[in-house]
Amino acid sequence: MRPFARRTFAFLAGAAFSALAAFSPAGAQTVVRVGKAVPEAFSFVPLDIGTRKGFFKKRGLDVESIAFAGDAKMQQAAAAGGVEFMLGSGPALGFIAKGSPVKGIAAMAGPPLLLAIVVRPDGPRTVADLKDKKISVSTPGSLTYFLVSETARRQGWGPKGIDIKPMGAMPGQIAAMKRGDIDGVITDIGNALNLEKIGEGRIIARFTDIKDFHIHVIFGTDKVIAENPAAIRAFLGGWFESIAFMRANKDETVRIAAEVTDKDLEITARVYDELMPMFSDDGKFDPKALALLSRSLVELEILKTETDMTKLFTEAFLPK
Repeated sequence: MRPFARRTFAFLAGAAFSALAAFSPAGAQTVVRVGKAVPEAFSFVPLDIGTRKGFFKKRGLDVESIAFAGDAKMQQAAAAGGVEFMLGSGPALGFIAKGSPVKGIAAMAGPPLLLAIVVRPDGPRTVADLKDKKISVSTPGSLTYFLVSETARRQGWGPKGIDIKPMGAMPGQIAAMKRGDIDGVITDIGNALNLEKIGEGRIIARFTDIKDFHIHVIFGTDKVIAENPAAIRAFLGGWFESIAFMRANKDETVRIAAEVTDKDLEITARVYDELMPMFSDDGKFDPKALALLSRSLVELEILKTETDMTKLFTEAFLPK
């Protein structure tokens, strides 16, 4: 068997084994595969906390974490049966309206505190100076794209008042900013603080004024909803116990998060202070946040018209 064929066979065999294991008999640990939209964001550290502290295991779950390069790739994996749960963005609810076989099962985090616009040290001085400037984002239709567009709209320039440049992975975006190809990037606050620390960037914009929002949502596949609702309740129970632990144990949380996100302890401690307020303690969806998301899905051209957001999520599995 040729090397490529052997790798393909091994992948398919492994996927089939995982699919069988995911719905193991009562009494055994139930394997659940959980996707992260990106590997390094602090937003998804609760999964690592819950795994290391045993919060999922004590509920009968054996969690396998899988990192992806964005929401779209993760949604594709869900459609192919590669994951049961996904930690993604609020705008990813739009994939459901377009036929993705998943549903939102918890509002994971609210205001978009995770992200910041960073410019070169000698770049624009204020948000008002960003008109027609080139700011990079990950991909068209992404959360980062929406937030840059929303920044322009709130300045009165319309959603296209900033020249948005989709450029893929963050290292390439930062390199382009250093060369002067673009004026700035939108990145997670950990990267932003690190760029400031080493003198290669300056934070020019945060999104603290956007109060009614769901930056992150936890998704479950239609299959797990239909076949294993107990696993959903167990997963969400472990998740919210992880959030409670993080709030009560800053030092240990920072130590684990620094390892997961590959940032130093000083930066991670600052990120902890910045981002813990955005996490939800109960997972309930906010009607005002859903209304903003509905509008954002049209502005991002994910959907042609606003949709009934209540059809895209359920609160049936949230801890009582």
